[in-house]
Amino acid sequence: MEFPVTVHRARLGPQEFKVVRPARPPEHAVLLDDGWFLNAYVDEAAARLMAGLWRLAATSPRSLIHLPLRRGAGTGAAAGTSEAGARPLDLVLLHHSLQFAPSRWKELRGRLGPGLRRSVTVPASDPETGHAALHHAENRDLFHQRLHAETLFVTGSAKVFRETAGAFREVADHGPRHARDGSPGGHYCARLGSGDDGARDIHIEYSDAREP
Repeated sequence: MEFPVTVHRARLGPQEFKVVRPARPPEHAVLLDDGWFLNAYVDEAAARLMAGLWRLAATSPRSLIHLPLRRGAGTGAAAGTSEAGARPLDLVLLHHSLQFAPSRWKELRGRLGPGLRRSVTVPASDPETGHAALHHAENRDLFHQRLHAETLFVTGSAKVFRETAGAFREVADHGPRHARDGSPGGHYCARLGSGDDGARDIHIEYSDAREP
């Protein structure tokens, strides 16, 4: 899978950080925090892009992968959802070894310029652990979540990013057909489990405002 990104660099004190964003943010995607759940509503293109960004996080341990989603709230894939009062969030993915404090994000974000255009290639698919595996007591390779500056930070290892990208691919592969067929249940979704005590699962639902 190949897609365009912009690469940004900015300094905070003596440290320089690299932030990677998709050159074309998805038109039909939103991430909402309703206080109980984290709900991502995506169309096919957005789900495939997010799968790619998940894999990019696995191969870019020195980068923050930033997906601006807040501006899509109330439009696109979010239209028609029953999320009144939910808080829209951006998303940042980062490798745990980077040890970036979310409290520094707002300042870093404010220092980012237009960036340089690049093209990245990530594997089209990867082996998956399966969602249930993340909840096994002996599993120590977990996602960790933090909320700061209207942004959800998801921190993990290369392994866990690589092996769970399939949750988004699953929605991209099956969501459109499910919507066309009018399958029972009213929606198609996947659940991305954290496994971290106190962290919330991310509910990923196929939702395309262009569908009749």
